[in-house]
Amino acid sequence: MKIIIHTRHAELASDFKEIAEEKLHSMERFSVVIDRIEVEVTHEANPRQGKNSHKVVITSHGSGPLLRAESLGFNDVAAFDDAIKSIELQIRRIHEKDKSHDRQTLRTMKVDLSE
Repeated sequence: MKIIIHTRHAELASDFKEIAEEKLHSMERFSVVIDRIEVEVTHEANPRQGKNSHKVVITSHGSGPLLRAESLGFNDVAAFDDAIKSIELQIRRIHEKDKSHDRQTLRTMKVDLSE
């Protein structure tokens, strides 16, 4: 999985890239095919946007489903955490749909009576 981080009018926290890569690579445990993930961090300089001054948009591209989540927060890491929760819920939902839930019951189970 390739991770691309874009910034617009923002300076990232020193450990943002490491945190983002760690959390995004943990999504590989689901059986959803994602080739590339783009993380876009935008900072709004307007002082009236105090608590929502940082916006993070996460978009996945590839042969799997298109996933997108965006979140606002008081800093880039807080906004990223909210967005990654949304992406994880979407991936988990897709993973659960793809699971095979075929269970055999006693009525449908074949029994060998030749013994």
